[in-house]
Amino acid sequence: MPSDFLKTFIGVSATWFGCGRSPWAPGTVGTLGAIPLVWAFTHWLDPFGYMGMTLVLVVVAVLVAHIHEVMTDAHDAPEFVMDEVVGFLVTMTWIPFGLINVAVGFAIFRALDILKPFPISWVDRRMPGGVGAVADDLLAGVLANVAMQLLLNYGWLR
Repeated sequence: MPSDFLKTFIGVSATWFGCGRSPWAPGTVGTLGAIPLVWAFTHWLDPFGYMGMTLVLVVVAVLVAHIHEVMTDAHDAPEFVMDEVVGFLVTMTWIPFGLINVAVGFAIFRALDILKPFPISWVDRRMPGGVGAVADDLLAGVLANVAMQLLLNYGWLR
């Protein structure tokens, strides 16, 4: 039986400070809850520090997802939104922070996460446990980042 501290830590982390408890679109609210973290990483860290901290949070998200799954007996439950947080961090890697860039990155990431085109759908269906709960969002983040890099490269974003 996990300690009260661990239960609280898992609950707060899994729901990203309660964002996942939203009665309306918890994944979208969780992604919105990631924006302050993207801002902080962009402003306080260099790009390699941003990527390093994102990697640390990915590992934490996988562990939290696994423990949350054991505690709730539900794989990738709707209230678990830490996967959206790390997916959006990946989306915004090497992207200048600004209102337009965040809005476009948010829209692309959410569209990929909701629609789950191949190969995201394949990862979502096939990978179990904490890794599976996080992996589809990471892949959505990678694909969204590629789209953002192309938009930046062709001058459609700044």
